[in-house]
Amino acid sequence: MNAHGSMLSSDHMDVHMYTNPKHPFVRAGNTGLAGLNVDQLPEPDFTEPIENITVPVGREAILSCSVQNLGGYKVGWMRVSDQTVLALQGRVVTHNARYSVVHEDMRTWRLKIRQLRESDRGCYMCQINAIPMKKQLGCIDVYVPPDINDDESSSDVTVREGEDATLFCSANGHPPPRITWRREDGSPLLIRRNKTVARVDSYYDNLLNLSDVDRKQMGAYLCIAANDVPPAVSKRVFLNVHFSPQIVTPRSLFGGLAESDVDLECMIQASPISVNYWIKGSAPKRNSYESFIRPEMLLDGKKHYISEEKLSPYEFRLKLVVRNFSRSDLGIYTCISTNSLGRANGTIRIYEIKIPTSTSTTSTTSTTTHMPTTILRSTITSSTKIATAEVFITETTTPEYPTFFPVHGDPYGGQMEANQHLHDIMYSRGDDTGAGTPMLVVHCIVAAVMLQALLIAIR
Repeated sequence: MNAHGSMLSSDHMDVHMYTNPKHPFVRAGNTGLAGLNVDQLPEPDFTEPIENITVPVGREAILSCSVQNLGGYKVGWMRVSDQTVLALQGRVVTHNARYSVVHEDMRTWRLKIRQLRESDRGCYMCQINAIPMKKQLGCIDVYVPPDINDDESSSDVTVREGEDATLFCSANGHPPPRITWRREDGSPLLIRRNKTVARVDSYYDNLLNLSDVDRKQMGAYLCIAANDVPPAVSKRVFLNVHFSPQIVTPRSLFGGLAESDVDLECMIQASPISVNYWIKGSAPKRNSYESFIRPEMLLDGKKHYISEEKLSPYEFRLKLVVRNFSRSDLGIYTCISTNSLGRANGTIRIYEIKIPTSTSTTSTTSTTTHMPTTILRSTITSSTKIATAEVFITETTTPEYPTFFPVHGDPYGGQMEANQHLHDIMYSRGDDTGAGTPMLVVHCIVAAVMLQALLIAIR
């Protein structure tokens, strides 16, 4: 390289470069045999600037240098960053098979770089070895697709419910990648700002801050890195939210028919995953007249079918099927869930449903008309218990005044129930004199019995 910074020696730029049999030039002086002054020859120059290009990594880059009036001068290529000479005229002088030079239409010199690498990013100089040296630059920008840096990004994160969680993601690439956070299942992100909660589908930042997290925010989050070079890449980060088990029983009172199957169900929420099981029986209660049945863990078998279904990362459905129901299956069933943070249970009571036997009665009085029977259902609900009672009502010939039983003529001047046995119990009618228990006492007894039944049912 000479003092002018040229990669070509000044000895090659003398007049002798033009000597040939057709146009012999004389070295002494600047006048040729034809009387032409060499100084009057048009100087070589570039016809247009080199266009800067952007090429994805791994592809081929081509820089074009167009000259005119080259004459006996030469064209070379050099990498500017380290002043490495790459090619002279059509000959590559660097020991790198990825470089080549193509000379087209006697005016254009193309530098080609195959299998482009990120290290090839930079500027390249096209030179003409004139005095002074003539040069121009063309630059290559190598685009690199995004790549997530696992060492500088979050792995799975675990927090307690109510705590804060921070997810972070780092990616390399050129141009610098943009980071987008999304939920894998498409659920909105809950971003708390200034005591308000914003529900967004995407969040654009390297850091995703989640404040006061709850169980609904548990799940997989995607860190997506993208720039102008496909393909985009993503990393999956799972957020675990831990809390003690909670149980909800959709129904806490079940009726069972003899020789049928009874299905019991508990909905469980727990994280980390809990151990779930069923027991039958209950601990004794103070001031309770209920008989004590020692708790017994139920196992999957011929009598009981137990299954567990996972509905979400923290929700489960625990089912128990009591097969071939009989009176020995009556009682309290408890589903229990326990993990490292606590324990919860839900209680379900099974009672027996008796199928009533139908009896037909024949009335001897032709003036009485029996109306259709109506069933009134009264449901008593508390936060955890449901009790149901059914009362049969029949309408007399006057629909506005229903009575509680089918009626026919009564020899005592009133009405006589078709269900005579139940009527005798309620009214204690022992002889034809009509003497019996006062109605007020009867009503008090009936009310006390019903109240006791409901208290037992809602426990």
